[in-house]
Order: sequence, then structure tokens, then C-alpha cells
Amino acid sequence: MANERTTEVNYKNKKKYKTAKYPIRQPIFFVWLIWILSKIALIGKKYKVEKINMEGLKPPYMVLSNHMHFIDFELGAMVTFPHRVNNVISIDGYYRRPWLMELIGGIATRKFTMDLHLIKSIKKTLQRGDILCMYPEARYAPCGINSYIPDAVGMMIKRNKVPVVAILHHGNYLNSPFWDFRHKRKVPFHTVATQILTVEQIEALSVDEINAIVREALTYDDYRYQKENGILITEPYRAQGLHKVLYQCPHCHAEAMSSKGVEIFCTECGKRWTLNEDGTLSANEGETEFSHIPDWFLWEKEQVRAEIERGEYSFEDDVNVYSLPRCWKFEPLGMAKIRHSFDEGFVLEGEYRGESYRIQRTPMQINSLHVEYDYCHLKPFDCFDISTEDDSFYCYPTKENVLTKLAFATEIIFQMHEAETRRRTAERKKQKIEK
Repeated sequence: MANERTTEVNYKNKKKYKTAKYPIRQPIFFVWLIWILSKIALIGKKYKVEKINMEGLKPPYMVLSNHMHFIDFELGAMVTFPHRVNNVISIDGYYRRPWLMELIGGIATRKFTMDLHLIKSIKKTLQRGDILCMYPEARYAPCGINSYIPDAVGMMIKRNKVPVVAILHHGNYLNSPFWDFRHKRKVPFHTVATQILTVEQIEALSVDEINAIVREALTYDDYRYQKENGILITEPYRAQGLHKVLYQCPHCHAEAMSSKGVEIFCTECGKRWTLNEDGTLSANEGETEFSHIPDWFLWEKEQVRAEIERGEYSFEDDVNVYSLPRCWKFEPLGMAKIRHSFDEGFVLEGEYRGESYRIQRTPMQINSLHVEYDYCHLKPFDCFDISTEDDSFYCYPTKENVLTKLAFATEIIFQMHEAETRRRTAERKKQKIEK
């Protein structure tokens, strides 16, 4: 049906930023400049950079890092110096400064899209004998623990056959939690870089085995790190914003959490919990359902999974939309309607300059959701981004505190469709063999 197909936005300027181009080789001047600026930015901060199994390692190699805050780049520069690096950078990182990102060798991409040229740019970087750095989770850690890493990472490693280094940043999230990044906590940083795969290992291992090694190497829990290292966070605002990731009450199951100061509480049943200085939670009265914050977070994810499996999940809302077809200006598209479901994925429908548009990302086209708590480039409110291969739509919901659940649902729906696709493929292969 004609009204079911994707239709583009009627921009006055049809030109869009071209991500399908090879990055330049990072000038050696910028290698030194980035290192100097990173050292300056780290002045006054307690940090440690540790390298394991990297003695004698020289480019080309691939760096896979977890992602907690912008300081990850500065600490990563301490690991890779004095060698050239090409970083994979999301399109909003190019906002108002595409010339600078291009000069430092950035590889532009739009999050959670099928970017085939990105594969070519990665290969080009490594063939030139440089370092390729990317963040395979493609998001800041929402709750201080690792997120979904797609199978495509193992395929990429197998195809390029260069050593792989995993960087784990500890303390970065605790210092600037994604849900309250504007208020810093006094926490030391500890970055550990480990060579996890050699060329010989990559040649001998299957893609599934490589993915297993990568996922294990990029498994982390900043709250456990805090507890094990006796780090105390004493700031009186330490729980402010925590309800953005802990949105569902484990006591009454209402999705009605809020937070203030050192407490998180349910506005429906009134139960309250205190975020202690050691990073644990304790109920002010009655049972402490989850003392470990990531356990609460993962419980919520299983609640969403169960809702989807029962066929009860759906999301609809009116959203205020800003798009980023180019890098110099967000286009205000006004209000639109969005829905998300198991069968359709995301459908965004609106009108701009007198013409309707319809953007759809099917369940298999988007394996995760880019969310922003208190977005820094636009209005200081929560939003999420739906990207196509040549445009990005930043949606500010009317409904409150829905981003984390949407992100859970996006990931779970993709994985369920992916599992079904694999099952059908295996079934067809079996039938062909039997014939």
C-alpha cells in the first residue's frame, strides 16, 4: 500500500551529510595535539592507565572500548599514543564541527543503521597500518554495566585479521552517570587495555568464538567495581536522576519512579530507597528488593521481555522532532506521532513544509535504540534518535520517563526476530539436506 511505504522529509535543502566517504589518515600533528589536550583535561583527576599483553604491539590493530562518558576518548588517547587512530563517531558528534572531526580522522556513522561503507572505512584504516577505535555497544552505559554487542563485531574482526585490544574504563560512569552527567562525583578513573586476540587466534577461531571472547572482555559492572574498591560517593545529589534507568517500582510494579537527593522513590505506592555512599541501595522501610542497582535494571528488562512475549507490548506517543540531515543545524520538524510494536518496529509519521513524511525502521533494521537523557545539543530534556542511512530524527516524547523501556524493547524485539530468522534458515537447510 502506498501509504505504508517510507516517505522522506520535504527539506528545502535536499543535501545531506555524506557519511559514505573514507576518513583521512590522522596527521601526526593531531596525534600529539590530542595527547597534549587529553593530558591537560586530566589535570587534577586521579587516573591510572594499565596495559596488559600489549608489549611490542604495533599498528595496525583494532581497539574495542566500553563507553561511559566523553572522558573515555581522553583516556583512550593515553593507550594509543603515539600512533595514528581513526575513531568511529556518531553523526551528532559532528554537529557544528564536521571539518574538525574529518581533520582528526573521524569515521562518521548514524547509530544502529546498516552502514555498509563503515565496513569499507574500517578496512581502509587498518590497511593503511593505523589503529581503528570503536565502541561496539554504540552508546553510553545507562546503568554502569555492559550492553548488547551485535554479532557483526565478530565478523568484522574475522574479516580484517588484525590484533584486537579491549579497553575497559572503570569509574567513568560513577563520576558522570549517563542519567545525571552534568553533576560530577569525585571518583578515580582506572583504564585497562588488554590485547585479547592475536592474528593467529583470529585465524583459528570461529566468528561465534571470537564474539564470545569480545563479550567476555567487555563485561563490566561499575557498581561492583565501586564496592570492591571501597569507593565512597558522598555527594548529596548522588541519586538525582537515577529513576531514569530505574523507572519501574519492584514493590508495586508501577512505572512511576522519581528521585531526589540521595533517594529514589515510587510516586504510586510511596516506597523509598536510599542510595548509599558505597553504591548500594537500601529500602527506607521494609524489604530491600534490590541492593545492587544493575540487578534492578536487569529485572526491568525481563519485565519488558515478558510483556512482549505475552503480546501486550506497544508504544504510541506524540513527539517533538528535530532532524539532523546535515551537521550544521538541527531541523525543527514540529510534532509528529510515533509508534513501536513487535511487528512494525518504529514508525514515525508527521508533516513538514506542507508534505507528509513516514519513517519506518523495521525490527531487523534497528538492533538497539540511541537514547539521550538530558540531551546536550538541543533542549535539556530526554529524547531518543531513530536514524536511517542518511538522516537522524531526535524525538522528544510527551510521555514521561519512557526511554529506558523503549531501549529494552528495541533490543529484545530485534533479538527475537533474529532468533526466528536463524531458526527458519536452519529449518530450510535441514529440509534441503533431507531432500
